Amino acid sequence: MAGNDPQALDALWMPFTANRWFRATPRLITEAAGVRYRDADGRELLDFASGLWCVNAGHCHPRIVEAIREQAGKLDYAMSFQLGHPEAFRLAERLAAKAPDGLERVFFCNSGSEAVDTALKIALAWHRQRGHAGRTRLVGRVRGYHGVGFGGISVGGIGNNRRQYPVQLPGTDHLPHTHATAQMGFSRGQPEWGAHLADALDDLVALHGAESIAAVIVEPVAGSAGVLVPPVGYLERLRERCTAHGILLIFDEVITGFGRIGHLFGAQRFGVVPDLICCAKGLTNGAVPMGAVLVRDDLFEDFMAGPELAIELAHGYTYSGHPLATAAAHATLDVYDDEGLFEHARSLEQQFEDRLHGLKQRAAISDIRNIGLMGALDLEPVPGEPSRRGITLFENAFAEGLVVRTAGDTLALCPPLVTRPDELDMMFDRLERALVALP
Repeated sequence: MAGNDPQALDALWMPFTANRWFRATPRLITEAAGVRYRDADGRELLDFASGLWCVNAGHCHPRIVEAIREQAGKLDYAMSFQLGHPEAFRLAERLAAKAPDGLERVFFCNSGSEAVDTALKIALAWHRQRGHAGRTRLVGRVRGYHGVGFGGISVGGIGNNRRQYPVQLPGTDHLPHTHATAQMGFSRGQPEWGAHLADALDDLVALHGAESIAAVIVEPVAGSAGVLVPPVGYLERLRERCTAHGILLIFDEVITGFGRIGHLFGAQRFGVVPDLICCAKGLTNGAVPMGAVLVRDDLFEDFMAGPELAIELAHGYTYSGHPLATAAAHATLDVYDDEGLFEHARSLEQQFEDRLHGLKQRAAISDIRNIGLMGALDLEPVPGEPSRRGITLFENAFAEGLVVRTAGDTLALCPPLVTRPDELDMMFDRLERALVALP
């Protein structure tokens, strides 16, 4: 087959991958079902990464597959400019009904990156609509990840994702991240220390002036940076400071949305309501690309004040509310509800936490942290070779029949919400063997 021919791999430039490393030992996935993959050699692999934080209901769920198949034969595409199709409107209504109070408007896009750029544009346009055109500054957070659009990398705070692109949005700034190993190392759930870190927004207000700041964007739990869990009271304090300064608060819930921490959105688990929510990934179970921005109703209404025939927001995508994505999202929401997956996820939390922290003595691990079905461990780097231990762990895990997600020397874990307790134990057993085999 093509996968056995190294030259057959040359045409594809792989994303976020060391391409030369991959081509030396290709790992190709050919099938998937439930919490399992099958590779080109026919080996079964447990998926301890939920695809890429997205396959919450398990791979190739029959109801989602059938919904996409049926929709493809009925309506494959309809443009969303000056036209619409009924299921996109119905999906928006379903999301608004399930969202935190007040977030009643939905703008569809195609990915988390697009959701972030959409939310940032809405924030800037809203302030201008209200006569506050000077509010142009956007504030992210160090170690935050908000996708790969120019807006997302500008407010994002992961250095390697920014360094190659010296031209970014002007007028951005960053809050400090919320992780401090000395005060919260090996924490279970939300750390008690660190709520005061939200007060750094006051320092930015003192520096730039509140009248220049449009929005603050944060992940409720920073996922791609290695599951940085918010301290008790931090998000509440950030909400208070944004409200006090007239700054919009955006939650990037591309990872935390759709049950990853036991609720539809992290905002609901933490009891903090932002002004906008970005989501994607679990919205369609990863089956068809789709993203969305949930917007406070009064923000939307402020855009409706101009001439009736004027386009209120000059923004959108060819595939906004795509029929196949919409069908996948409806089926995914049905599965979440009918199979009680958020409740099931909550029932696994203690087992997940106990097994994760039980790895502490199995390798050179400097920290472990978790919340919901999200967890991470930091490996002590090999001196002079950052990322070496992380990539070796990835290789060891694959050899054990396990797919994990590593970034540098950090391992992030997120089992599908459908994982059974015995399957979760199998995942951790294989991971433990991979860790013990590290040099």
